[in-house]
Amino acid sequence: MTTPPQNEPKGLFTSTAAAYARHRPGIPPEAVSLLADTIRDADRPALLDLGSGTGQVPTALLPAVPRIDRVDLVDPDQDMLRQAAATLEPLLGGRPAGFHAVVAEDFTPPFDGYQANLVTCARSLHWMDRSAVLKMADRVTAPGATVAIMGDGSLWTHRADWTAALKQLIQSYLGDERRAGTGGVYAGPGRRYEDDLAASPFHQVTESRFPVLRLWAPAQVLGYLRSTSFARPDLFGSRHDRFETEALELLERHSERGGLVEDAVFTVLLARRPGGTA
Repeated sequence: MTTPPQNEPKGLFTSTAAAYARHRPGIPPEAVSLLADTIRDADRPALLDLGSGTGQVPTALLPAVPRIDRVDLVDPDQDMLRQAAATLEPLLGGRPAGFHAVVAEDFTPPFDGYQANLVTCARSLHWMDRSAVLKMADRVTAPGATVAIMGDGSLWTHRADWTAALKQLIQSYLGDERRAGTGGVYAGPGRRYEDDLAASPFHQVTESRFPVLRLWAPAQVLGYLRSTSFARPDLFGSRHDRFETEALELLERHSERGGLVEDAVFTVLLARRPGGTA
């Protein structure tokens, strides 16, 4: 296992790694099975995970596909990679793993002849230069490789009475626009991921949608918020404790009405070059 390097590029999620690891929802089992099937014919497959965070994708895939021979995680946040390394160590069983503290488009192969069989990007492509990332993926993947783009939105975008009230409370502290790290605001992708893929070498695309029902406890929601770019503690400054007190009261009121239910859909886009294995 390659130890994460010490020259940390600054990212949107710096200092949120512990909350991220503890409170972010994992990858649904149905999606894990779908991803595992994409590398069923590879002898010693290599997994390249972009925007890895704390390593949720390889954490789910390694037990499901023991044949995975190498894992590379790419994330600009050094704290996230440290957390991922600690989580993955007991799962790797001596297999090599690389931890690359760079933005995804700047990833370079760890050795000559490197070829990834599966490139995954879960809940993170919207932060990246998508065209550059797909060009990079074309350079570092095997001919029959799959690129998997995955996500299920966030509690900011989820439509429910309790998330609407929570969003309103966040906006009362931070302003109407969705925040994205210190001093910035979030700008959406601009166009669909399908359009990005259509303009790339990986334009043979299939979509799978998996309904996911989550029941959140109020304290879990607070932990989740600490892991986000739009409600991380430093955005609130000295008012964060007051915000969390108000948010907890709000969430407990809504929880009394039947629980904090998130009825989400986890979407997986599998993209291949024309002629790639289906």
